[in-house]
Amino acid sequence: MLDGRIALTTPEGVRLLLTPAGPAIRGWAWLIDTAIWVSAVFACALLLGGSTLGEGILLLLIFVAFWGYPVICEVYFRGATIGKRIVGLEVVRDNGLPVGWRESALRNLLMTADFLPFFYATGLLCMLFDGRFRRVGDIAAGTLVVYREREVKRAAVATDIAPLPLPWPLTVAEQRAVADLFARERSLPPERMVELAELAEPLTGRTGDASLERLRGIAAGLAR
Repeated sequence: MLDGRIALTTPEGVRLLLTPAGPAIRGWAWLIDTAIWVSAVFACALLLGGSTLGEGILLLLIFVAFWGYPVICEVYFRGATIGKRIVGLEVVRDNGLPVGWRESALRNLLMTADFLPFFYATGLLCMLFDGRFRRVGDIAAGTLVVYREREVKRAAVATDIAPLPLPWPLTVAEQRAVADLFARERSLPPERMVELAELAEPLTGRTGDASLERLRGIAAGLAR
């Protein structure tokens, strides 16, 4: 598709539209996560440094934080580390479902392969030649990094509109189309609303603004 989206269908039959994230935005997320990790390591070094025991604990914490931080965040916080959440990204399986321990651990363990031969050169080349911007770890784990969809509150049909009866029975899909039109009214320009309402001329028996107002009444009737 022109907007870069891919359509996936979950095992439950739900159709998802996902937009894969490219190298640039993922690079920003990585820089944020790296800055957080370095800051945490520096703070721990100040607290635990100065003794052999403290240095041993520090090395253990560095190891656990380096490998555990992305996995725990992706599994327990909807597929997003702090960096990914700030830039609006999340990790999902290639079928659109949330990642689990296996997928997250595998994609992060293989980050070392993406790093080779220097500074994520292999991962960058892999993303540039893959249609879904997957690095080696994503391909092996069956995961995608996508833009997080914003939750849009649906506007309710105005309650002060006089409801009108249907001229004939509508299917469930047709009823949903009418209701969805007015649920999205605030995000559409008036000219577009009139244009869409004119498509319903067989239902309303009107054209232009008159068709829109009559369709609005029909939508109010469906909402009752």
